[in-house]
Amino acid sequence: MLGSPEFPLLSKSGDIIIGGAFSVHSQIVASSFSLSDAPDPLICTRLNFREFRFAQTMIFAIEEINKSSSLLPNVSVGYKIFDSCGSTLPSTRAAMGLINGQERTFGNTCSGHSTVHAIVGTSESSSTLVLSQIAGIFQIPVISHFSTCACLSNRKEHPSFFRTIPSDYYQSRALAQLVKYFGWTWVGAVRSDNDYGNNGMATFIEAATKEGICVEYSEAIARTASKEQVERVVRVISRGSAKVLIAFLSYDEMDALLEAALSQNLTGLQWVGSESWITAHHLATMKYSGILYGSIGFAIKKAKIVGFQDPQNHILKEFWEETFGCSFQSSLQETKQCSGSERLRDIKNPFTDVSELRISNNVYKAVYAVAHAMHSMLKCGENSEAVNASCTLKSILQPKEVVKHIQDVNFSLESGEKVYFDERGDPAATYQLVNWQMNSAGDIVFVVVGSYDASLQSGKEFTINGLNITWGPISVCSESCPPGFRQAMIKGKPICCFSCITCAAGEISNSTNSAECSPCPLEYWSNEDHNKCVPKVLEFLSYEETMGTLLTAFSLFGAGLTLVVSFVFCWFRHTPLVKASNSELSFFLLFSLTLCFLCSLTFIGRPTDWSCMLRHVAFGITFALCISCILTKTITVVIAFKARTPVNTVPQCLASYQRMGVVGGTFLQVLVCVVWLALAPPFPHKNTIYAAERIILECNLGSSIGFWVVLGYIGLLAVLCLILAFLARKLPDNFNEAKFITFSMLIFSAVWVTFIPAYVSSPGKFTVAVEIFAILASSFGLLFCIFAPKCYILLLKPERNTKNHMMGRDLWSYQERMPYTF
Repeated sequence: MLGSPEFPLLSKSGDIIIGGAFSVHSQIVASSFSLSDAPDPLICTRLNFREFRFAQTMIFAIEEINKSSSLLPNVSVGYKIFDSCGSTLPSTRAAMGLINGQERTFGNTCSGHSTVHAIVGTSESSSTLVLSQIAGIFQIPVISHFSTCACLSNRKEHPSFFRTIPSDYYQSRALAQLVKYFGWTWVGAVRSDNDYGNNGMATFIEAATKEGICVEYSEAIARTASKEQVERVVRVISRGSAKVLIAFLSYDEMDALLEAALSQNLTGLQWVGSESWITAHHLATMKYSGILYGSIGFAIKKAKIVGFQDPQNHILKEFWEETFGCSFQSSLQETKQCSGSERLRDIKNPFTDVSELRISNNVYKAVYAVAHAMHSMLKCGENSEAVNASCTLKSILQPKEVVKHIQDVNFSLESGEKVYFDERGDPAATYQLVNWQMNSAGDIVFVVVGSYDASLQSGKEFTINGLNITWGPISVCSESCPPGFRQAMIKGKPICCFSCITCAAGEISNSTNSAECSPCPLEYWSNEDHNKCVPKVLEFLSYEETMGTLLTAFSLFGAGLTLVVSFVFCWFRHTPLVKASNSELSFFLLFSLTLCFLCSLTFIGRPTDWSCMLRHVAFGITFALCISCILTKTITVVIAFKARTPVNTVPQCLASYQRMGVVGGTFLQVLVCVVWLALAPPFPHKNTIYAAERIILECNLGSSIGFWVVLGYIGLLAVLCLILAFLARKLPDNFNEAKFITFSMLIFSAVWVTFIPAYVSSPGKFTVAVEIFAILASSFGLLFCIFAPKCYILLLKPERNTKNHMMGRDLWSYQERMPYTF
């Protein structure tokens, strides 16, 4: 039997007529066109078992309503079902046939009324767009059971459109969340080249991009595409690197793609399907199992329609021939003859399989929605009397009123499922997540592993309870960047293609695929793996480290050596050499040198408030005391040897002046230190600027002026000593102490002149080490230059430690000129 969109395929009269448009046949027979003759009617072939089941479901629902005593009592419901042939042109003719009837000539009058009160159909979004636009002009309601294009939710363009299947607006976003859930960031996509596929895929790509998913390729397959065009799409898929394929395809396009994929042995892909084919039993066969096994996608909820099984109309002949591959025409020798005794229950095809009544249930709900709307319009059940349908229909059943009452329907089926429409004519968006698995018998079954409910709170609408997150392949453009790395875009590539770059020093990433690294807080630094912030290393010169230990040892050695020299001088205090060396100032000098050596210890260790103040004050005062002693000693020597009067003319109170000189020179430094501590004392400071990876614990000077005044004052005393000692360099050779003072001051000055640039440029704890080195070097220089020659004579050359040797050839000996020192 052949179908035509110009004449009803199935029909039945009634008080209320519901129109139907289904692609019962899926192929249009090409016809010749002539400019002189009227075009032949469109002829459709190739029976579509699933669409045939949809039509049978509509008839079953209408018959069930007619038998009902509670819904539309005493009102008969009829139907007119046209074949839309799965194409827009036949759908247009079917729409006109539903609205105007199938007459090909104009009558004398026009009634202005449609032959149907509502239309159920079609399955394809493109065909439904045409049907809705034509019916919308006359405000005839159209309820689609399978058209999911989000474009149909536009009430301005489709004011009378409803549907019992959710919009792809939700399915596309659900697919994007599904892909994200499994970590598939690099996917391929193939779609139907029609409104369903193009709009659905566009929405998916938009949602996927927001989720950080990239589409490697997006190919389209038209229903009329040639075999070569489909094979080209398969080659694109096989050459791609994506392991996941999003197939937003209609029923027929999926068939064509699988045939081409089978011929090119396309395997190893994870298929993610749309609702149109994900529960298609004719695909879940051993033929395609190598390609589609493990497929996953969203499907409409499965339902059971009690009593719905076998066809009961005049299309049975064609259905029987298609199902059993036979013919009732005995003249056909190539095909076996049908006997009529074939068992329909032994056949498995999309019509006989009523275990997956998903879309058929949508047809069932659409018919009942129309019935409930009519029931409401006719005010059935409000009175105990039966409704007189023939009287009511003429004045009430206007298309505009039908649309209004369909919009307001809210009822429940016997299964408990609620049926209602939102302001856009859409139902509640709920899906089941279906996975193709193999049962113990080796057959592929559809297992529900999750759900999607758009009405739930954001973030909770998508649930998976049958698969874990590690299921499926790994489909990424680039391997994940582990913690400690960040993603870096590759020029000319999508955002999902990236290289992994180690986080910079001081930055971390503690998660996989971090887009950027986070800087650590000020007092923290990144570990070696750059995945955790750890406290920065505190750097200061400690006693435990090698440098601190060595400097401490030298400091203690210097202090000990100074004490030894003091002991030697005390032991030989009555000898001419010690007496001639001005023993009082010598002991003051040795005491100050001991303090100089020991004050370097205050620079070692963790800086504290007290240690910071003590180290600089102790350094300034001890060195001021030391240099004051040397300066006073130098002045005394110069005065003694430059005097030209006898001993009785030299002031006998010079000893008091010596003490005053030492105290006065030291007091000025003490005064400077007191002012410094009072106004801006040194304090411990965490230096995070000089070295980013560590914290340098140092003593902030508080006032740089105070520090450089202290240091400058010591330098001033040293310069005065150097000048006076240089002037006295030609004193008697046998006792030329001024010469040794000159050498000591030269060493002292050289050390501290070198110290200034080294101190300024040394980083971290080396600044302290340089300062300690300068203290120790200058202290050792003073100790050795001034006291080493004397100790040499006292310990190794005692024969030179005599009065006569000390007097030498000079006219007046130092002893005679300085009698108060003996």
